[in-house]
Amino acid sequence: MKQKKTITRREFLGIAGASGLVSSGLSSCTSSNTPGGTRQEPIGEMTFRSNPRTGERVSLLGYGCMRWPMMSAPDSTDKVVDQEMVNRLVDYAIAHGVNYFDTAPPYVQGLSEEATGIALSRHPRNSYYIATKMSNHHLTRRGLRGRELREASIDMYRHSLEALRTDHIDYYLMHNVGGETGIPFLMERFFNNRLIDFLIEERNAGRIRNLGFSYHRDVRVFDYLLSLHDRIHWDFVQIQLNYVDWRHASGMNFNAEYLYGELRKRNIPCTVMEPLRGGRLASLPEHLNSRLKQQRPEDSVASWAFRFAGSHPGVLTVLSGMTYMENLQDNLRTFSPLVPCTDGELALLESVAAEMAGYDAVPCTACEYCMPCPYGINIPAIFTHYNKCVYERNVPSSSQDDGYRRARLAFLVGYDRSVPRLRQAARCIGCGQCSPNCPQAIKIPEQLHRIDRFVEQLKQETL
Repeated sequence: MKQKKTITRREFLGIAGASGLVSSGLSSCTSSNTPGGTRQEPIGEMTFRSNPRTGERVSLLGYGCMRWPMMSAPDSTDKVVDQEMVNRLVDYAIAHGVNYFDTAPPYVQGLSEEATGIALSRHPRNSYYIATKMSNHHLTRRGLRGRELREASIDMYRHSLEALRTDHIDYYLMHNVGGETGIPFLMERFFNNRLIDFLIEERNAGRIRNLGFSYHRDVRVFDYLLSLHDRIHWDFVQIQLNYVDWRHASGMNFNAEYLYGELRKRNIPCTVMEPLRGGRLASLPEHLNSRLKQQRPEDSVASWAFRFAGSHPGVLTVLSGMTYMENLQDNLRTFSPLVPCTDGELALLESVAAEMAGYDAVPCTACEYCMPCPYGINIPAIFTHYNKCVYERNVPSSSQDDGYRRARLAFLVGYDRSVPRLRQAARCIGCGQCSPNCPQAIKIPEQLHRIDRFVEQLKQETL
């Protein structure tokens, strides 16, 4: 794809200015925060945090490039990135102070780095920081080992530089460490083949400015990597941090309070992923939503989760995958500037988190690592609908439950509306190709079969 020319300062200010944005329909958006009205674009200044090693001023709101908008390709049924909209989102974000953009080779069906590189390369290189990852866990699943894995991983790194149209990567991560078999899998990916030495050499050469890792699942891997800090000198670490997982992490996740505390002891800044826990903290059950709205009626429910993450001083940036302009504008209002949570608000969020932890929801964050399913199943959409019904108390345990008829109808109608029939859980044959890719260690076929049995019981009224 042909690279667009770099934007001049005058052109950039034209894009950022209100009149230019009004002409493209992006100056304001209808917001659920103000029913029936519009919310103006942010007018405050972005909050920045300083990297303790380099002194770089990083925007506290970071752009997660996992969920770029898609559209149908003009000549096929495939989906492609809506590059024009990506450009607009990036332009608007940079105009309002966002300077950290996080991507990875597998994101958006392998299209994210290219789309992100096109959009960012239209701006001066010193106006933004790029984060991307060595996602070689996908290569090991293809059977690569030893020298072959090392060479393919280095090719992946070099392709990232090319796709992102840059000669250096500001923040580079060993991606998704802690998964599969834990420490043996980590050693195979980065240590037995001395790939870690290559990454350190690239940092010494300046082509990697900051070296870190993104952690999931097995806490022994997290602890082991931190034990190497005196030798490797980690510049940053990415963790899952939100007000539920702070003290109520479930499954293979680990409490963020511990992870964050260990990083603080070593003065290692952290970048935050999943501040909304896969979107679940943006749409709470009504009685919990009301408790937050009583305290800050003008703020979105999502803003509470972002404020919680940003209130911790060791957090360098909080990532959000903002597909739509209204998401971006709402988050900009939260961070421009950030109003840290008070002690009373933190106590309120802890009580909300304790209740949320009691729900029997699937711990899916809609990262889409499990996709595409070879049988066309929309796994994240199924789990999203199921969790929504859990939180809204529309998952009856028996036909004798109060409100059974209402809950049954809400679940079945909502299921057909949110997931087309040919993409529902009934099509799962249990091949298991999805489960190894899940950072949350969900036994995906098992959960799909459980949900499908529940759906059939509702349809046949045998619950």
